[in-house]
Amino acid sequence: MRVRHVLVATAVPAERDAVARALPSPVEQVPLPGVGLTRTAGGWDLLDAGVGPALAAASVSAALTAARLAGTPYDLVVSAGIGGGFQPEAPVGSLVVADRITVADLGAETADGFVPVTELGFGTVTHHPPRFLVRIASGATGAPAGTVLTVSTVTGTAARAAELRARHPRALAEGMEGFGVAEAAAAHGTAVLEIRAVSNPVGPRDRAAWRIGDALAALTEGFGKLAPALESWNPHDDQ
Repeated sequence: MRVRHVLVATAVPAERDAVARALPSPVEQVPLPGVGLTRTAGGWDLLDAGVGPALAAASVSAALTAARLAGTPYDLVVSAGIGGGFQPEAPVGSLVVADRITVADLGAETADGFVPVTELGFGTVTHHPPRFLVRIASGATGAPAGTVLTVSTVTGTAARAAELRARHPRALAEGMEGFGVAEAAAAHGTAVLEIRAVSNPVGPRDRAAWRIGDALAALTEGFGKLAPALESWNPHDDQ
């Protein structure tokens, strides 16, 4: 069974354009409440989902609802963009694939440290993309698979980076939208995947060390390999 309809959610236009360069030409702009969606000839839709988990979740949910009401539900939602990479596993300019999409700062600060919302007795902190889909994406792009963290406040110190790494030893990268996208996808029963291109190390903010152009180029190259590879994925294989 061929994947027929894929929604790619990006935070900013530069990320959307990087993905678009690897896909068939756009055919139309689809108006949705509060967001812009670009439809391509190959069944890939590009959504300007916005920055941060809350806006990303709202935007993706709107797109998923509209598609279902139109009788053309999505087979897959991909959260795509650039982000920080934990060194040395995810160097600047590389690509990573999430096998766990985890929100890192949803919970409570206590005298004993951070407590995730699940330990408070409610909520969710991790979504697991389909394993076979992760293997396809990782194999096609050559990107390692691991945990990608979602944060509402980007890490800016070595101490914060060390704290996150201690709590999430398999973390490869952090971004600001993946968990919101995954929450929306889960609510609609749609498979989710997250791909991040590394533009900077996670840690002290050093704008001179950022390589946004290299990360966007990696995103384009990655989607150029991912799109044909998804032809082998059956959405019912491992849900």
